[in-house]
Amino acid sequence: MNFDKEAQHKRMLETPMPRLIVSLAIPTTASQLVTTIYNTADTYFVAQIGTSATAAVGVVFSLMSIIQAVGFGIGMGAGSLVSRRLGAEQEEEAHKYASSAFAAAIVFGLCLMILGEFGLNSLMRLLGSTDTILPYARSYAHYILAGAPIMCAAFVLNNVLRYEGEASMAMIGLCTGGILNMFLDPLFIFVFDMGIAGAALATVLSQCVSFLLLLSVFLRGRSIVKLHPRYVSLHPQDYLLIVRTGFPTICRQGLASLASALLNRQASLYGDAAVAAVTISNKIYLLVRNIVLGIGQGFQPVAGYNYGAKNHARVREAFVFSTKLGTVIATAAAVILALHAGTVISWFRADDPEVIRIGTTALYYACAVMPFMAYSTYVNQIHQSLGFSTRATFLACCRQGLCFIPLIYLLPAVLGLTGVQMAQPAADFFSFIIAVPFQVVFFRKELSGNA
Repeated sequence: MNFDKEAQHKRMLETPMPRLIVSLAIPTTASQLVTTIYNTADTYFVAQIGTSATAAVGVVFSLMSIIQAVGFGIGMGAGSLVSRRLGAEQEEEAHKYASSAFAAAIVFGLCLMILGEFGLNSLMRLLGSTDTILPYARSYAHYILAGAPIMCAAFVLNNVLRYEGEASMAMIGLCTGGILNMFLDPLFIFVFDMGIAGAALATVLSQCVSFLLLLSVFLRGRSIVKLHPRYVSLHPQDYLLIVRTGFPTICRQGLASLASALLNRQASLYGDAAVAAVTISNKIYLLVRNIVLGIGQGFQPVAGYNYGAKNHARVREAFVFSTKLGTVIATAAAVILALHAGTVISWFRADDPEVIRIGTTALYYACAVMPFMAYSTYVNQIHQSLGFSTRATFLACCRQGLCFIPLIYLLPAVLGLTGVQMAQPAADFFSFIIAVPFQVVFFRKELSGNA
C-alpha cells in the first residue's frame, strides 16, 4: 500500500499535464455522461406516458438538485481538503475529513427524506407542479426522497475517490448504477406497469447499487483514504470547514433547484407542453454541460495536489489545458445539436408538435452559449479546489442565481415564452463575462509563481 501511495503522489505531481488530465478526465466524463444519459432515459421513457408525466420529471429534477446540493457539497468540500492534505502528505487529516463527510451526508440525507415527506404536496407545487402534473410528481418524488440518504452518501464516496486521483474506481461505481437504471426503466414502467413510479424506483435501486460498489472500494482497502468510525471528527469546526469548502457546490446545486423551479413555474403559464419542452431541452443541454464538468472534475484533483505541494506552475498549466479541451468539445457539440435540434427534441415527444416547436427554439438558444461554458466552469472550480471558498461561492451563485433569477422574470415580461427559452442561456453568457476578471486577478495574485 505504501508503494501505491508513493506512486500516486508522484503521478499527480510529475506526469505531463495533457496525459494526466486526460487520464483523469476520461473516467470522470464517462461518469457524468452515464449519469446524464440515465436521467435523460428517465425523461425518454416517462415521455411515452404523456406530456404531464414528462413535465413531472422536470419538477422532481428540482428536488433531486436539492439532494445533489447536499451530497455533492459535502463531498466536494471533503474532496478538496483530501487532495490538498494528500499533496502535503498529511494522510491522517485526509482520513478524518473523508470519514466525517460520509457520516454527515447520511445524517443530512435522512433530514431531507423526513422533511420532504411531511410536506410533499406543498413542495411539489413550490417546485412548479400544476394540478395535472401533481399526481405524477408525487409518485416520482416518494421514491426519490426514500433514497436521499444513500444518494448523498454515494456522492461523498465518489468525490473522495476522485479527489485522491482514483477516478476510474469512482467511474465504475457510478456507471454500473447508471447502466442498470437504463435497463430497469422500461422494465418497471411498462412490463410491471408501474408508470412514473417505476422510473423513480429504477433510479433509487440503481443509486443503491452505485453506493454499494463505491463503499466496497473503501472496505476492501483499495483506496488511499480510509473510512472508519474512529476518524469521524467530534469537533464542529471540522464540519464547518467541510461545509465552507463545499459551499460553492451547495450554492450552485441549490440554486439549480431554485432555477429549475422558477423555470417550470414561468413555463407553466404557457401550458404543460411548455414545461415538457424546456425539461427536454435542459436535459440535452445538461448532457453537454456534464461532459465539460467531467473534464473539470479530472482537473480539480490535479490542481489540489499541486497547490498542496506548492507547484503553482502546474496548477496554471492544468487550468489552461482543461479550458482549451473543454471549449473545443463544447463548441463541436453546439454545432452538431444546432444542426439537428428539431430531430433531437422529436425523439422524446414525436406526437406533440407544440413540444417540438418550443423545445427546438430553446435548444437553439442553448447552443449559442455552449462555447463559453467551459471557461466559466473551470474558473469557479479552480477557486473551490484551492480553498478560496468566498470567491468560489460568488462565482457559483452567478449562473443560476445572481444572473438567472432576474432574467427569468424580466425576459418573459418583455418577450413572453421566448424570454423563458432565453433565460438560462443569457444567464450562462453573463456568467462567462463575470468570470474573466476573476481568472485574470487570481492568476496574477495567487498563482504568479511557486510558493
